[in-house]
Amino acid sequence: MKKLAFHRAALICSTLLLALLSAPRSEAFQKTTPAASTAPSANDPLLNALVTELERSKEKLRLPDMQAPYFIEYRVFDDDEYSVAASFGAVNALARVHTRILSVTARVGDYKQDSYLGFGSNMVDLMPLENDTLALRHAIWLSTDLAYKRAVQSFAMKQAALRNFQEVQPVDDFSHEPPLESIANTVTLDLGDRDWPKLMESVSGMYTKDPQLDALHSMVRFAAVNRYLVNTEGTRVRRSQAIYQLNVSMTTQAVDGMRLARAYGKTRTDVHELPSYAEITRATGELIASLQSLRQAPPVKDEYRGPVLFSPDASASVINELVADSVTGVKPRPGSNQRTEGDYGNSYKGRVFPDFVTIIDDPSLTSYRDHALIGGYAVDDEGVKAQTVTLVDKGVLVNYLIGRAPIRDFPQSNGHGRIGFSAFGFLPEPHVSNLIVQSSTTVQAAEMKKKLIETCRQRGLPFGYYVETMASPISADRSAFGESNRSKDQSDSDILAPRLLYKVFVSDGHEELVRGAEFGELDTRALRTEIVAMGDDLDVRNSNDPMPYSIVSPSILFDELEVKESEATKEKLPQYPAPVIGAQ
Repeated sequence: MKKLAFHRAALICSTLLLALLSAPRSEAFQKTTPAASTAPSANDPLLNALVTELERSKEKLRLPDMQAPYFIEYRVFDDDEYSVAASFGAVNALARVHTRILSVTARVGDYKQDSYLGFGSNMVDLMPLENDTLALRHAIWLSTDLAYKRAVQSFAMKQAALRNFQEVQPVDDFSHEPPLESIANTVTLDLGDRDWPKLMESVSGMYTKDPQLDALHSMVRFAAVNRYLVNTEGTRVRRSQAIYQLNVSMTTQAVDGMRLARAYGKTRTDVHELPSYAEITRATGELIASLQSLRQAPPVKDEYRGPVLFSPDASASVINELVADSVTGVKPRPGSNQRTEGDYGNSYKGRVFPDFVTIIDDPSLTSYRDHALIGGYAVDDEGVKAQTVTLVDKGVLVNYLIGRAPIRDFPQSNGHGRIGFSAFGFLPEPHVSNLIVQSSTTVQAAEMKKKLIETCRQRGLPFGYYVETMASPISADRSAFGESNRSKDQSDSDILAPRLLYKVFVSDGHEELVRGAEFGELDTRALRTEIVAMGDDLDVRNSNDPMPYSIVSPSILFDELEVKESEATKEKLPQYPAPVIGAQ
């Protein structure tokens, strides 16, 4: 059974990879209104096929001498994608792929204890693209049969495994939720009127402006996704989203072999709202210039402990890495004493931030203080109505984001069951939607650097640090580009590192760009004890990894952080130079 699932998953993934090109983690969607859509219709062949087969399965699905499933769920992702990627002034990938992916979950047992194991608990397969009702129903029927047989096997395995633990199961395996019907518009892909291959060629061709660039990649990735969900509780959901994403990324090396990278990205839900060619080329030119400055910047050598100011952009990255996963209520493994997995697993009703900080998650929002948010939805991916949740109230953790897998003290979903695609299907898990950091006392943005300088002056420090942007986290046992020198007894958590870091001198306030730093002890403890001020400014980090969500955060001043030389091993420079630009 596992081997069959693996081969099916491999088939799906290989098909999807023609269009799902990887992109840098930079700004993402900026708006949520679909660009092109059709009105809801009762005559939806796919929806009708799902409902018809669901009713038939409820009536007929049962093996002799075995339990019938108490819950069956069908999901379909109807995904139409277009993508173009270019490097060094030439297109190297172009694809248009339309897929329909079916995921079937059958649960044997009851809400208290059932067969669901998470990994590998559902059947995933490709569906016909044509609206042939019989062909659609046949695909659904076959996957349902396999999902039920898998559930019967899993139920026996799970019961045997739980006998190894003496404690009584404190929470149910699955929450019972009221049926919900929400049939929204469908959306279609709009490629607009621009020649995207030619545009990507032109942007990536800007590598000629700096012969020392190792790579300059540009890409667009457009997707129109219609999601379907039906289950035996009576829930019927159809919802959609159009995504139009543009990204530019580039890398270079300093003379000591240090790898340097920058990225630019914009995403909209209307293709006509993507940046103009002039805007894209201007931003790309600024990235090239910043890499030239980084190559010439001195590396960080001496360890520093003192105040560090994070811009809204940088602080949003920190909140994303340290908080977003920690506030999700993920059921721990049997035998664990934690309420949930993650850094806040034992922090319920405990202090996790200073008392002037409140954090909410609000799926109902499409914008916040004129900044567009992309994480909003009316119904989550498990068919539960979205709810606004206060997670941190005056510094105290008072709630978690919950899906339909209950945790201790949280028996019901609060509408945050989300889905990102994995190699073994669509696995629901709690996830942030629009996570917003608020402060009851703020400092004007223009005063935050003055506060940094004054704090350093009081400490007798010649300078403080200002972080403009953050790099992607580096694994503690492996750098982003090679092996790490880090000792084996150090933490295996990700290391947070700045991408644009400036020394701000106390004497006259001038700034000096430096490179090659990482933070020590920038963790959830630092969020609790070291934050001394937040600005009245904000930035939004919009991401589609692994599903659309937004992080809103102001600038943040930490009283004391460690800034030190990165332990990541530097790469060797190329043995001989690149081809001469302009040579044939």
